[in-house]
Amino acid sequence: MSAGIYAALGVPRIINAAGTGTRLSGGMMHPEVTAAMAEAAAACVEMPALQAAASRAIAQATGAEAGIVTSGAGAALLLGAAACRARLDIGAMDALPGGPAPDEFVMARSQRNMYDRALRVAGARIVEVGIPDRFSGAGVRDASAAELAAAIGPRTAGVLWVAQPWSEPPLADVVRVAHAAGVPVLVDAAAQLPPAANLRHFLDEGADLVCFSGGKAIGGPQASGILAGRRDLVASALLQMLDLDLPEGQFRLPPEFAGNAALPWLPQHGIGRACKAGKEEVAGLLVALRRFVAEGDAARAARLRARLAAVRAAMGGGGEIADGPVPLLLVRCADAAAAHAAEARLRARDPAVHVNQGRLRDGVLVVNPLALAEADLVPLGLALREALAG
Repeated sequence: MSAGIYAALGVPRIINAAGTGTRLSGGMMHPEVTAAMAEAAAACVEMPALQAAASRAIAQATGAEAGIVTSGAGAALLLGAAACRARLDIGAMDALPGGPAPDEFVMARSQRNMYDRALRVAGARIVEVGIPDRFSGAGVRDASAAELAAAIGPRTAGVLWVAQPWSEPPLADVVRVAHAAGVPVLVDAAAQLPPAANLRHFLDEGADLVCFSGGKAIGGPQASGILAGRRDLVASALLQMLDLDLPEGQFRLPPEFAGNAALPWLPQHGIGRACKAGKEEVAGLLVALRRFVAEGDAARAARLRARLAAVRAAMGGGGEIADGPVPLLLVRCADAAAAHAAEARLRARDPAVHVNQGRLRDGVLVVNPLALAEADLVPLGLALREALAG
């Protein structure tokens, strides 16, 4: 759909140099992805069969036993927590977010963030471990695997590990102590792509469930995500998301999840019902995932770097392209006040220009290329030049 729909709705378009954040409507999808979504919209299928096809594709890309498409990484996190709590106990599914233990997730205090609210929505209580002195400047220590082990008890449903390059304790150590206690490890890796190797890395390290965003670097629909991992836990998540309004005798879990063994009864519509992905999102994400894997990290980085080079040329030079899984253009200002003022001037333009604000306190404007259209590159460079000139 062209940008004309926004004009018809009276919604101004923007130049999104901030990245794929949901607040700014994420990125833009490749025509092959949108074509798949349009084709999927023109016919109906049974959603368990479509999620089974998704599971086969996700398993091939990640090495997981099974996988499903959700309405985002936050939805995957909620469903993962619900699966760890209920497993394949239908009565426990029906009781969520209440019900008996297990109802706790252990995690390092330094990894707490606003998105772990998804666990609390599933009725879990978060047990924080460790003091992150290395972040406060008071010392060098963080949580240890032994502290996590000591916090695991009869009420523990799982351990949550948030994937960042600096996360401590290391995932392998977390998996070791969690599995010794018989509890699963749920990994929030929403924004940890690229590199593409991370599709497999956390599962190879022993994680039981991993959550990815579909609408960030993968390039799928913004309202899509992936939950991948152990077959029984993914099956639990699927049961708590699907529409199960049919006679019990007609439903069987596809073999991609738990075989054709009959359930004791069908659960009620689950706590994850609001996490559903439509046929269009499933189809679009699977095409985007295939494209993401096929492109490869080097070609992707080169493509994104070329976008930034075009922006930099339109600026008349200046700035620095920082290499990484996603290259970034760093534009240094005199100080934090100058950076804030330039950023405000960018947002005041028509169309408004949004840059990443994560380093404004350092006096740096950050340009992320993931959500830039080719037509945005020169206008963005000119806008940056004018904003910096004041």
